[in-house]
Amino acid sequence: MPCKNTCAMAASRPPIYLFTDGAASGNPGPGGWGAVLRCGDARKELSGGFARTTNNRMELLAVIKGLEAIRWEGAEVHIFSDSTYVVNTITQGWKRKKNHDLWAQFDALSARFHLEFTWIKGHAGHPENERCDRLAVEAYSLPFLPPDEGYEAITNQQICKTTKS
Repeated sequence: MPCKNTCAMAASRPPIYLFTDGAASGNPGPGGWGAVLRCGDARKELSGGFARTTNNRMELLAVIKGLEAIRWEGAEVHIFSDSTYVVNTITQGWKRKKNHDLWAQFDALSARFHLEFTWIKGHAGHPENERCDRLAVEAYSLPFLPPDEGYEAITNQQICKTTKS
């Protein structure tokens, strides 16, 4: 995915590797996301969780949060995800039927980078994917998780449509 705002300095910087995973206990249920960023010898881990959300939202949010952590305009970012939902929506043009709030965030962020997506099989021993999964599960296992306001807004809209029908 080409960067619309290329930066000459980005060409001299090393590529960034972003590994992501999302998880939910129930669908919907408590959910979490995890991301591992690697660039040269540097490494950063990120995670977060919500009281009630879906697995697909967490998979996409992991990518978004990972991209938000990157400060280099025009960076070359290789993203590895076990989510066919995320990878195929981006690489194969699957229709975006849900999670429009998150897709809008992704679109705004993706314009800043050169992105390449790779699907990897989950729970297959890939060290970074396994770490992201642990981060996501740990995140949704924490007490007093905040609400996923995007998910709650969608749910409330669906309830209003049902009661009006």
